[in-house]
Amino acid sequence: MLKWALGFFVLALVAAVFGFGGIAGASAGIAKILFIGFIVLAVVGLIAGNLRSNS
Repeated sequence: MLKWALGFFVLALVAAVFGFGGIAGASAGIAKILFIGFIVLAVVGLIAGNLRSNS
């Protein structure tokens, strides 16, 4: 998921350089959603792993 977020971020940067504001904004929004999803899943995974190893 982090690779997808990075890919959309790069796409947003390239689109912004070439002046495609709508595509850049959409790509940046998608990258932000994917990155937040990655962070949430990583935290849930860490907590679940911690709970499993303690019991």
